[in-house]
Amino acid sequence: MEFTLPARSLGRTAAGVALALATAAGTTVLVGGAAHAQTVTSGSLSFGGDQGDWISGGETHDFATDAQDRLDVYASTDHRAIGLSVNGAHGNWWNLDLKAPEGKALGVGQYTGATRAPFSGPAEPGLELSGDGRGCNTLTGSFTITDVAFGPNGYVQTLDATFEQHCEGSTAAARGEVHIHNAAPPAELNLGLGVAVDGSASTLNGKATVHGTVTCNKPASVTVSGQVSQVSHRVLIRGSYSTTVACAPGAPVAWQAKADPTGTTPFQKGDAEVAAQASSVDSDYGTTATAGQTVAVRLAKSAG
Repeated sequence: MEFTLPARSLGRTAAGVALALATAAGTTVLVGGAAHAQTVTSGSLSFGGDQGDWISGGETHDFATDAQDRLDVYASTDHRAIGLSVNGAHGNWWNLDLKAPEGKALGVGQYTGATRAPFSGPAEPGLELSGDGRGCNTLTGSFTITDVAFGPNGYVQTLDATFEQHCEGSTAAARGEVHIHNAAPPAELNLGLGVAVDGSASTLNGKATVHGTVTCNKPASVTVSGQVSQVSHRVLIRGSYSTTVACAPGAPVAWQAKADPTGTTPFQKGDAEVAAQASSVDSDYGTTATAGQTVAVRLAKSAG
């Protein structure tokens, strides 16, 4: 399956946006699902070209994190494609996309017969260097990867590659190299959820109060939501609840929420079923972590 990213305007984008470029009349495609963009810790993109090459203009272009240029990178979650975006310290912006043939992940090796990355055929590798208002309608080229390492959810830890690109069938070419070296990937967010077996039913407003704990392996804002169900005197009583707590690793964090009955019958003293789900966005990867539990709970009468 292929996921198409929105077209990008031909001008410098704000740092940290999605890394795909739509040049001329096309859009960039990251196959296998687009992952969360990450800022490169240490990296560079450099390229030059022959006289007559439209992309390079026959000039040398060098960008590096050491020169205060910003590089952002992401890979598709199946590791088939990598996109790099450069926002230069002096206003330049460039994009490089590399893609393996369908059903394969990018790995060490030479990729020949590449065509424009968004439109390459299933058996073809994809390549596209574009930026500063310059792009190819059609292109041919090749790239060689000497080192690449991924983490979860499209995290790019290492990429060392060279490439050559020809626009519109021209013999003139742009040639360059890219180097990315990031820290080891952060741990994925994992959540734990507990629901206490005791709760309360208010005689004042008919709401049921339920509680429990959440755990996490890194700091996260966790939403706990769900439904309380109870049958009393052959009447089904239901109510939803939701609350958000700040979770920190090391110890369980308490949560408590009130469920408002949807009908006219209040929650009663007695047995009830509590379905709960904890969810939070992993700030490192942009994914959502969840945990769920359904527990039989005894509601006690409460005046509050």
